[in-house]
Amino acid sequence: MIEVKILDFTVTRILEIVNDLRKTHTQGVDFDFEYHPPKFDNFSGDAVYNRCVIFKFYKEDLATWFSLKYQ
Repeated sequence: MIEVKILDFTVTRILEIVNDLRKTHTQGVDFDFEYHPPKFDNFSGDAVYNRCVIFKFYKEDLATWFSLKYQ
């Protein structure tokens, strides 16, 4: 499994990418993804953790194609 981490994409953009992937590949077989929302310090309001999405690919060629297209 190959993981590709993308930082600071909006949820809308992530869902567009997922929908594009689903047109030609099967989620759960070819790829999976997990979204991590941003986390903020309740005292200062500063970001402690920036939002990111981690795409997991089960085929190396798909991971390479994805990395070249979206990073």
